[in-house]
Amino acid sequence: MTGPSAKLAAFLLLAPALLFSQQGQLDGSETEFTVLAAINAVGYDADLDSPYNHPLRRQVRQLLTSRPLRSLEKLKTFFEEHRQENWTAELSQYVSFALQVTGPPDFKFRTLTYQLPPDVQRLQGLGPLLAEFYREADVGSLWKNAQPYYDEAIARYHEPVTRALLELNVYLRNPTSGVSGRTFAIIVSLLAAPHQIHTRSYEGNYYVVVSPSPEPQIEDIRYAYLHYLLEPVVTRYQEKLLAKKALGDYALGAPFLEEHYKQDFLLLATASLIRAIEARLAKVSAAEKTAMIDQAWRRGFILAPHFWEQLPAYEKQEQAMRFYFEEMVNAIDLRKEEARVQNLEFDQTPPVRRVKQAAPPPPEPSAAEKLLDEAEELYRQRRLDEARELFLRLLRERAPKPLEARAYYGLARIATLKNEAELAASLFEKTLASSPEPQEKAWALVYLGRLADVGGRREEALAYYQAALAVEGASEGARKAAREGLEGAFVKTAPPSGQ
Repeated sequence: MTGPSAKLAAFLLLAPALLFSQQGQLDGSETEFTVLAAINAVGYDADLDSPYNHPLRRQVRQLLTSRPLRSLEKLKTFFEEHRQENWTAELSQYVSFALQVTGPPDFKFRTLTYQLPPDVQRLQGLGPLLAEFYREADVGSLWKNAQPYYDEAIARYHEPVTRALLELNVYLRNPTSGVSGRTFAIIVSLLAAPHQIHTRSYEGNYYVVVSPSPEPQIEDIRYAYLHYLLEPVVTRYQEKLLAKKALGDYALGAPFLEEHYKQDFLLLATASLIRAIEARLAKVSAAEKTAMIDQAWRRGFILAPHFWEQLPAYEKQEQAMRFYFEEMVNAIDLRKEEARVQNLEFDQTPPVRRVKQAAPPPPEPSAAEKLLDEAEELYRQRRLDEARELFLRLLRERAPKPLEARAYYGLARIATLKNEAELAASLFEKTLASSPEPQEKAWALVYLGRLADVGGRREEALAYYQAALAVEGASEGARKAAREGLEGAFVKTAPPSGQ
């Protein structure tokens, strides 16, 4: 036995426990336990009848609801005031919160409020309620008594996770000491509804929260770990990679590609590389590996075929991926990739993740929404005059306020592309006055900041960028653009990027 398989076997024989002792964690969390115990007692009823729930969930619920705890009344009011559209979204915000607070006994935020993710900002005020609940319900004792259950669950994950992550370390030739200054943690959550997995990345630190399931949810953990390892590698060569950024435009038309990939070319490249590596390591036939790459490509990960073609050469040499990746970037041939995408037909079927609850189907779009989608498509094709007519038609037909805001926003972007700065500023102001959704509101403020910068009004520009960062629910792309605006005045060398 030679190559990666032999190296993997050697790693497993020599250091079976090395992974989590040096570069990450596989554990439960008293903070997460407290948050989930609280919401279970006041209304988090997702999948209560599922046979895959851990018995601890029902035990904790029954114990807490049988006691006259004054803190639960306040928590119930808070929970009802922060309900989300489905149980997965409901849980998601509390998972984020648990990762952003210091834990018992005070549950204070780890960072300044304005630096918190939007879903955590919405839960301001929860910390003091949890502190009161933690003391009154003696959650510390509950957590201590729950340890045998967590030890058993962690034991189920330890061997398959260790094997999977060591395989990735071997393939990438990555030191098992991890990535300097960053952590990777897997948190087992026994009080959540089954089949849930939530991943988060905060300041380069990666977290994967997994709930009960018949089998350990290894695939999502592998993906998160690859992202943790490869993000600094891609960032290291970002200057060369961004020279190929024009290829990212081809992904804009992918109907089910997440928006953050369309906004961030480095993120798109990282995800494309991950798909290629997953296919190389998949224990399936050659035809099935090729099908995996084709599916990723048709989802919008437009560099997946390129990296797939480059990986065999990587495997035959001795450099680690963190050094060899530069060769893979240098090998990107714009003409070749542009020729390749000429035959690209995006997948029209939304991806389904087995471990997550299916969200309810979206309502049928209205005639105004269909017209707006058509206008946006014309804008993306830079058929600006045709797009302008449809946006104006929406305004003449008195569309609902959020759609009216999107129409003004579309007209403002067209005016920007046509170098009509005064008209663009006026239209962005009308966007803000028409009850826009957070996405349009934040980007309108960013554009107004850029226009003020171009006009030499730096103080005014700074105020717009600050306002954009304060928009709750703004996209990461808008927040990034606003932060860049605060760091240095925008200079117009090309039509502004963004929405």
